[in-house]
Amino acid sequence: MPNDTIDTSALGAPGRLHPELATELVRIVGQEHVFAEAADKLRYEIGARYGEGKAGFVVRPSSATEIGEVLALCLRTGTPLIAQGANTGLVAASTPNETGLQVVMSLERLRGDIIVDRANRTATVGAGVTLQDLNEKLAADNLCFPIDLGANPSVGGMIATNTGGSRLVRYGDVRHNLLGLEVVLADPPGQVLDLMTGLRKNNTGYDLKQLFVGTGGAGGIITRAVLQVHPLPRQTATALIVPTGQDAILDLLIALEGEFGDFLTAYEGISKTCIEAVLDHMPSVSNPFAPEPIPDYMLLVELSATASRDTLGMDLQEALNGFLEQHFDVLVANALLDGGPDLWKIRHSISESIRHQGKLIAFDIAVPRSAMVAFRAEAIAMMDARFPFLRLYDFGHWADGGCHFNIVWPKEADPKPDDATIESLRIAIYDLVVRSYGGSFSAEHGVGPYNERFYHRYTADTVQAFAGRVQSAIDPRHVLGQVWFGPER
Repeated sequence: MPNDTIDTSALGAPGRLHPELATELVRIVGQEHVFAEAADKLRYEIGARYGEGKAGFVVRPSSATEIGEVLALCLRTGTPLIAQGANTGLVAASTPNETGLQVVMSLERLRGDIIVDRANRTATVGAGVTLQDLNEKLAADNLCFPIDLGANPSVGGMIATNTGGSRLVRYGDVRHNLLGLEVVLADPPGQVLDLMTGLRKNNTGYDLKQLFVGTGGAGGIITRAVLQVHPLPRQTATALIVPTGQDAILDLLIALEGEFGDFLTAYEGISKTCIEAVLDHMPSVSNPFAPEPIPDYMLLVELSATASRDTLGMDLQEALNGFLEQHFDVLVANALLDGGPDLWKIRHSISESIRHQGKLIAFDIAVPRSAMVAFRAEAIAMMDARFPFLRLYDFGHWADGGCHFNIVWPKEADPKPDDATIESLRIAIYDLVVRSYGGSFSAEHGVGPYNERFYHRYTADTVQAFAGRVQSAIDPRHVLGQVWFGPER
């Protein structure tokens, strides 16, 4: 973020927070919601995986009005402001830098009532509501917000990062399920933009809410949202499938989509190393293929339907079993049927487990799914040639072209980790993804400080120039969001 564009003339002294800042923050939100002591600020200063700094203050407003006043105060005093949801992001967008001159605005108090409109199939929620709380409320009406993640983020954070997840192929990402939004603007400072609507069809000009989706908080602070929600599944079928080879994975996906259409909810690839990491880190989990060894690669497939077996006239598990038998030895080498909760437990334990294998070098990438097999083969060959001491733990969303292409520098490896080698690896992988396969260096985690340099490396100059004009129009002093989307300065 180009902090040099913020007017710092109002600061009490260079390198210090404005002397009136604490008093004014207390006036706006109350003493108990302004944290200045290190112990109180700590949990707001450290991200889920990346990002750690020092906040000047942490402030916890409870309404759009209070947010507007805090935002106006920060602009008036030249104080950089960071909006923070549940702080589960992975690109350091919600944590402060090391200067101690930024205010972290936690939105955790923006909860209030979750208003469910069963007939319209929508939920109106505060930005601080967590995904777990939302789904617990929706379950009473046999509804859900089906963004499947390995974390419990807030709604505001999910919108700011445009979260995807394991079931995107069926339900889409947050962008596809967002109907309305309330945002506190940076310009005019503190003005509330009311875009709250439950309409699915509204073709009346610019869809302004999309300016605030996936941009990491640039230009405005999300305070409320209207979400499209979905019926809970009434039956599911799950299988862990071993393909006959990498070339069979896409053919199997095409066959599943042809046979089951919208019933296909998830199609997740998992490498052998990921299963081994889970077994090593979680003694309560056993090898699902025992007594046989773990295969080199497998696919977690889920079908679901909101209609009952009687209404649908089909048992999904029986149908999936029949499909697998039909393709056995051609596309399918082995399969474990049912056991859905246990299989999903393994899948959701991967990220945490591989962190214990050594230094994690994470890649959240996407390529056209037709290119996934070729990309994976070329990336592995490149690693073997240039970085043979590293180990790949890849898993992710084959059905939408996404992949968590995670690489670990093992604890016992020689040489030991160094920044220059890691940066060389990142450039090699991202060049392959973006320049060779037309993919994305950030499939679903967003563009935070952690990977802003890659945005400027791979995004076309014309796109950066246009994005910069948009960002400057809605936030001319660049006080919100930690990423500058215009041309690199």
